[in-house]
Amino acid sequence: MWCHRLSHLQSSLQDLLRGRVICWALQQPSFNSLFPLAVHWHHTASKYPNCAWQQHEDHFELQYANTVMRFDYVWLRDHCRSASCYNSKTHQRSLDTASVDLCIKPKTVRLDETTLFFTWPDGHVTRYDLDWLVQNSYEGQKQKVVQPRILWNAEIYQQAQVPSVDFQSFLETNEGLKNFLENFLLYGIAFVENVPPTQEHTEKLAERISLIRETIYGRMWYFTSDFSRGDTAYTKLALDRHTDTTYFQEPCGIQVFHCLKHEGTGGRTLLVDGFYAAEQVLQKAPEEFDLLSKVPLKHEYIENVGECHNHMIGVGPVLNIYPWNKELYLIRYNNYDRAVINTVPYDVVHRWYTAHRTLTIELRRPENEFWVKLKPGRLPL
Repeated sequence: MWCHRLSHLQSSLQDLLRGRVICWALQQPSFNSLFPLAVHWHHTASKYPNCAWQQHEDHFELQYANTVMRFDYVWLRDHCRSASCYNSKTHQRSLDTASVDLCIKPKTVRLDETTLFFTWPDGHVTRYDLDWLVQNSYEGQKQKVVQPRILWNAEIYQQAQVPSVDFQSFLETNEGLKNFLENFLLYGIAFVENVPPTQEHTEKLAERISLIRETIYGRMWYFTSDFSRGDTAYTKLALDRHTDTTYFQEPCGIQVFHCLKHEGTGGRTLLVDGFYAAEQVLQKAPEEFDLLSKVPLKHEYIENVGECHNHMIGVGPVLNIYPWNKELYLIRYNNYDRAVINTVPYDVVHRWYTAHRTLTIELRRPENEFWVKLKPGRLPL
């Protein structure tokens, strides 16, 4: 079973409407006046989508590109991209957020084609492109998928006939690397063929993708069934479906396994799309999916073998989702490393066991199992 951190893929929102645009502004009401609000209409060039904005007492409301957005005034001041507030070279904020008046409101708001101008009480002017506001608003993020995926069981993956990438092409061309990354990001797994069966070449492959993380095992390491470390993976016992390094506070995003030598029988590797299984739980038992995404669990690694003495604890739910759009991005599923459940009361514990059973049933369905035989030169990532 795989899971990975998502690297964030940026997608641009397309304008859904074309034609004449009418923009209007409802001015801030004066509490000293009994007259109704004055409505001012503003016209922009016909190539821009429908747009409207209105000032409220505690927020700014914007309708644009079929999205209704609401912005806190402090947020609008805090995210100013002017030269005095934001360093465009380092992409870091220069403004001292703690210096912004928590009751701040703009003195005036003006729209010039697709740019909004906010003038603040001290005379500072903040400008925002309308598309930037859509992309960075809560409402825009709520509609956006951070990482598109193709969820699969064994039949779906086999019918997709996802091609492997040749090692030399992967290492030496951008096209080879691109093909690999596209496969990996969409399916959560990708294969590289014709890799020389050495640690050196395996390391080159890993470094082509990203930085190699230093761990308690090292950066690159050999392992076999000799119980040289305090882990079930170092035995001849078969392992059930699981994700690795759940005891890290930030589990590994990509793992590289290269079978350098194999003699005898066995050695097959089972792959299951955990995101596909989680989606089945969401469709069949949404309340159980919700529980698995909220109950924090401890996972731990305790080792006292030879010179290796380690005790690591990672905390997080089984299903990790982005809270703004409910998109699943990480799975911590490892029954071997799960520590004592002592983070929630007993009545929640029993409901968690029920939800965990539902997910386990989906993960263990034979139709979800994709078996591969590892061999020298062929790497699944």
